[in-house]
Amino acid sequence: MQKMLTEVIVLLGVIGLSHGAIQRLDYDDTPNPEFLNPSWMASIPDDQPLSEVTMPGTHNTMALYGGVYAECQTWSLASQLQAGVRFLDVRVRHVKGNLTIHHGVSYQRAHFGHVLEGVADFLQEYPSETVLMRIKEELSETYDIYGAVVDYIHRYAHWDLLWHSRLVPTMGEARGKLVILQDFSGPDLGMRYGSLDIADDWKVPTIMHVEEKWQSIYEHLEAAPEGNKAQIFLTFSSGAGVFAYPRAVAQRINAQLYGYLRAKNDLNQRLGIICMDFPAAPIIQMIIDFQFEEATKRRQAFNPALSKGSLKYAMSSLRKKMDKRFNINI
Repeated sequence: MQKMLTEVIVLLGVIGLSHGAIQRLDYDDTPNPEFLNPSWMASIPDDQPLSEVTMPGTHNTMALYGGVYAECQTWSLASQLQAGVRFLDVRVRHVKGNLTIHHGVSYQRAHFGHVLEGVADFLQEYPSETVLMRIKEELSETYDIYGAVVDYIHRYAHWDLLWHSRLVPTMGEARGKLVILQDFSGPDLGMRYGSLDIADDWKVPTIMHVEEKWQSIYEHLEAAPEGNKAQIFLTFSSGAGVFAYPRAVAQRINAQLYGYLRAKNDLNQRLGIICMDFPAAPIIQMIIDFQFEEATKRRQAFNPALSKGSLKYAMSSLRKKMDKRFNINI
């Protein structure tokens, strides 16, 4: 069943390739999300620790430019937050006190102030929410960004926006706050990124290595429900290599992730943060739904094609479309 669903999603993506951008259930590299869910955290009890919240995130959140090897997202920061993303992976280049956003050598037409303003504006509009943000130095390797980060916070946001503790906050404590996951040296600005339980096997040398990447994701997600409840679990589904650029990896991994999540019967369990390249609104919603016991009915209503028979019909229909469009046999 899961294998068949994965094949359906991949076939949808192949058909979409002839039209440029793709919008599937699991993968979306169009400019805007299919639908939004900006205030989903309002339903989470105040006394629930963030370490027990399952939430969607984006890898290299601001990497929208630079070609196929640099681009990891197509939605703006505002669109990602509105779609339900609550973990941001932000990379800054440090030059003489300035913090520009980079993915490797590729400048992302933004600076750290733009990110802070976007988060502050979002949290002001939706005070029921919280945003977790990993901050990491990229390219410059000065190993001394603390002062510049503090300066930008004062200039583009405000000090009270931050959660000022290494401890994992409850949902009530975190509402309206930016929780910095500090991946650089210096005094505490929030939690330490290294305190999380992280799976980030990002090196995928070729497309032939995607299955190894998926196995790493699968094992970490399987460990999360029974893992240390006081520790945030973070699983990166993203990956890339010289012969496997981010889009190519995401088109395959996201389909497997979608099938894995859909096959789970117990939705009321902790999976932690799932950090993706090019996520689609439906897979974001599916991750969010792990918070709520009533999500099963919503999930069935959202996509009624649950039976093996309906999936076989979908496969047959897709194959016919492929044959007609590309004159090939699958």
